[in-house]
Amino acid sequence: LDTVTSQPKIVADSVNDFVRSLVEALVIVLGVSLISLGLRSGVVVAITIPVVLASTFLMMHLLDIGLHKISLGALILALGLLVDDAIIAVEMMASKMEQGWDRLKAASFAYTSTAKPMLTGTLVTVAGFLPIATAASSTGEYTRSIFQVSAIALVISWFAAVIFVPYLGYYLLPDYAHVPQPSKLKQWLKAKLGVTKQDGVVSNGNHHHDIYNTRFYQGFRTLVTNCVRYRKTVIVITLALFVLSIAGFSKVQQQFFPDSTRLELVVDLRLTEGASYAATDAQVKKLELWLHNWNVKNKGIENSVAYIGNGAPRYYLPLDVQMPHRGFGQFVILSKNLAAREALRKDLLTLFENDFPELRASVLRLENGPPVGFPVQFRVSGTNIPQIRDISHQIADIMRANHNLVNVQLGWEEPSKVMHVNVDQAKARLLGISSVDIANVLNGAMQELYISEFREGNERIDLVARAPAFERTKLSHLPDLMINTPAGVGVPLSQIATITSDFEEGVIWRRNREPSITVRANLQGNLQAPVVSQQIEDKLTEIKANLPLGVSLETGGAVEASAKGATSVAAGFPLFLIVVLTILMTQLQSFSRVFLVILTAPLGLIGVTLALLVFDKPFGFVAMLGTIALSGMIMRNSVILVDQIDQDKASGFPEWQAIVESTIRRFRPIVLTAAAAILAMIPLTRSVFFGPMAVAIMGGLAVATLLTVLFLPALYAAWFKVKVPNLTKEPS
Repeated sequence: LDTVTSQPKIVADSVNDFVRSLVEALVIVLGVSLISLGLRSGVVVAITIPVVLASTFLMMHLLDIGLHKISLGALILALGLLVDDAIIAVEMMASKMEQGWDRLKAASFAYTSTAKPMLTGTLVTVAGFLPIATAASSTGEYTRSIFQVSAIALVISWFAAVIFVPYLGYYLLPDYAHVPQPSKLKQWLKAKLGVTKQDGVVSNGNHHHDIYNTRFYQGFRTLVTNCVRYRKTVIVITLALFVLSIAGFSKVQQQFFPDSTRLELVVDLRLTEGASYAATDAQVKKLELWLHNWNVKNKGIENSVAYIGNGAPRYYLPLDVQMPHRGFGQFVILSKNLAAREALRKDLLTLFENDFPELRASVLRLENGPPVGFPVQFRVSGTNIPQIRDISHQIADIMRANHNLVNVQLGWEEPSKVMHVNVDQAKARLLGISSVDIANVLNGAMQELYISEFREGNERIDLVARAPAFERTKLSHLPDLMINTPAGVGVPLSQIATITSDFEEGVIWRRNREPSITVRANLQGNLQAPVVSQQIEDKLTEIKANLPLGVSLETGGAVEASAKGATSVAAGFPLFLIVVLTILMTQLQSFSRVFLVILTAPLGLIGVTLALLVFDKPFGFVAMLGTIALSGMIMRNSVILVDQIDQDKASGFPEWQAIVESTIRRFRPIVLTAAAAILAMIPLTRSVFFGPMAVAIMGGLAVATLLTVLFLPALYAAWFKVKVPNLTKEPS
């Protein structure tokens, strides 16, 4: 016995690859924390990461969530998000200590001022994954652990940020009260710039804190002020970009799930209905010889195994298991590398276009996600079988003319040859012969007749009677079969029955109880299945317009599977909106502010479209889930900024100053958290499965973060009709 493919080894290799990506993402997040926050503040955040990860692994164990491709990918996705709350808390504590607050007061302020808005933001981010959890489909079941792992990690990270981070910060952050005084040169420069120190707060006439009076923040303050001043222009530009992104999104290739990077190829051989095992075996041996010769020349096949009469056992979850059939054979071919797999696939598709006329073949890579089979499919359904077969052939001709498709075939096609034995019942009764007697003789002569069974231990073996092989294979002997009468006289079958040959449907596949023929094909080239399906649909306009009454034409394959998955996810949107609105209303307690926050959620599409087009990534089901979750991340940042504006207004700041200064103060934590999330996605971009989702989130979050600090202040000022005074004058 030889091992054909080792699932434990493949799983171990896959998990190791994702663990390596997880470690890389961890190093990136630690680096971002240490570089952006400084050594001590970065260490505080760095310590919380393994604590949160360890707690997440514990909860995964308790909830029986295993380590696999989806859960590990979700961990990498969550890794960039779970530091957000910690960065916000430690940044708030450090900024207050820089202003001269003592440790205990700064630590408690970090809790009291950020705990509630951070919880709101965390729950909104978790709610962004909610449609995945409620998707009632095989696609939703496949991806559900994205929600489970992300929710666990984010909730735990909030507890760490409001309890553990202030505690660590109390002991680890530097004491800014003992920082050496600046040199006389620096004091002279500050005096010339109009900066004076008063009780830990530095003022230049606009009551700005010292840490926000650097050259960078002064330039950024001017930019935000201009955005608030010219709010209409900013809003119009943003809306124009959003409209452009919607238009540009039509140029992004669509996808259901990408093909797996596993090295197996699955080759299905389908002979005509009624074909024997011997006929199937002959075709399998013919292909085995071709594979042997190909491997001698190319050295690209590790091994292969052939199954006759049924397919391979389900050694891989998304495997499309085939029903038993005498005329069916399946190869599982393990190539040595991806290049060899693709070369072999190309040669096999060419082979079946020019050889093996006795069968219909398909060459498939293993799939990610629920199995689809042929990626491009069209279904013709109706009660008139010759009619739907004729329409199916017209569609097949159109598909064969498309250079992006190969291996075009019908799901079931030619009728089977049959012999009809019409018994003259009057003659048969005169001779005392029943239809059962005739059926038994026919079965024994042409196939086999069950007599009894032999039992040996727990085995049961049928005992059958059958004619010699040369008689079973000669239909010309059929009229001469002798039927014994009760009187012991043999009568030829031709004396009591009329024997004719004919054609009939060997199998009829039905969908919703109607006969349905599927026209299907494989892809060649780099275009995705939905793109090619749309190309074919554009050519089917005339056929659709002239469909006979009772005949329907539907698109199947990856397009249909993707639509089913999207529909199941969309069913969770009402719950998503209810949860988000409830959380936002609890925090903001204002319909206007809730509306402002929700308006920022779709803006991530600008970056999503741009990133997918620039990096030429398709928008698949997993990317769609990432885009939905992205809306939660964007609203999270918006909640924190709007809440800060409200806090400043409650403290007595004028409205325009509250908007500008809150944006200044929230700029660093918003940008740092976004940077951590974006950079943590870099290892995921190498993944065929998660790559498009990572690119979509990175692009969407980058653009949305920029719009949060520029567009949201302008929108807030426009919504509440905030007047910006002449800044050249001293504010009253």
